[in-house]
Amino acid sequence: MKVLSVVGARPQFVKLAPVASALERAGSEHVIVHTGQHYDAGMSDVFFRDLGIPQPDVHLAVGSGTHGRQTGAMLAAMDEVLETHRPDWVLVYGDTNSTVAGALAAVKMHIPLAHLEAGLRSFNRRMPEEHNRVLTDHAADLCLAPTDVAMRHLADEGLAARSVMVGDVMTDVLLTVRDAVADREPELPPGLDEGAPYRVATLHRAENTDDPQRLRAIVQALAGLDEPVLLLAHPRLRAKAAEMGLDLAGGALTVADPLPYPALIRAVMSSVGVVTDSGGLQKEAFLLRVPCTTIRTETEWTETVDLGWNVLVPDPSTLAVAVARPAPSPTDAAPYGTGDAADRAVAALVEAHAGRDVALA
Repeated sequence: MKVLSVVGARPQFVKLAPVASALERAGSEHVIVHTGQHYDAGMSDVFFRDLGIPQPDVHLAVGSGTHGRQTGAMLAAMDEVLETHRPDWVLVYGDTNSTVAGALAAVKMHIPLAHLEAGLRSFNRRMPEEHNRVLTDHAADLCLAPTDVAMRHLADEGLAARSVMVGDVMTDVLLTVRDAVADREPELPPGLDEGAPYRVATLHRAENTDDPQRLRAIVQALAGLDEPVLLLAHPRLRAKAAEMGLDLAGGALTVADPLPYPALIRAVMSSVGVVTDSGGLQKEAFLLRVPCTTIRTETEWTETVDLGWNVLVPDPSTLAVAVARPAPSPTDAAPYGTGDAADRAVAALVEAHAGRDVALA
């Protein structure tokens, strides 16, 4: 069986790591296509090195651009890639422009498509990610769902027959990395002390960064928190702040570049809390049992909220109160699986491929 993975953004590299290992264990041929959606070393190359992912076989190097231009550039380049490699499966990950471009390219060339992390829904149609994940699920021949909630969403949309519950592959990575870095000192910039309470913050979604008034309100709220805040500034955030003449440093805030994944996990483990608008970091905080405050009106990872480890904050003026809430109740719940999701996903691909061969015989 030959699988072609399409990835391009930081969270997808994390998801790719256990899948690449699982495909190798299964004896499957694996072609990795990097679209170049995240193209600088700190957001791309370092993940392949730190997570032991094989280097991409193809790099499209599309770079940045509007959603339409970026997706179109990927789609235009994918035809030649698929004609050259002719995989048994195109496997796409998550909800980025790389996801939907890979999906459309596969469908147009009648190559079976599988979507890993299928069935997540925010029900916020203003989010580009929501469009990407819905379109991809409905195009896919196989929807690989991370949670029971995701399976219910797929069933509600008439996709139950092609959906398989495999668990969350980011849990596979997180548990492995957590154990590997537990004895390391966190990599904190000057001004932050591991022995003193601090919080980790990230901010990158368009709904938070593109509105100058809202972005200013969020930054001011973070700067006014009682404990120091390590703001890991995504390139998008730095660019938007510069356009607006907004200084990200000051008050409680210490600004640093995004950390390599192992260093990020270690920093979160030592923190007293996370403030973010990232989907992945909400879940990672839960898995590490670190309280999370999410600056959004909704979350795809509803289990984190239901179990009390995550609180949604639509209004930045209420951030300080949310952050200072009492600690959540301990839980041993494992809604995202126990670390074998990648092997289950590969098994589902093998089974579906074998079934297709029998049907064609």
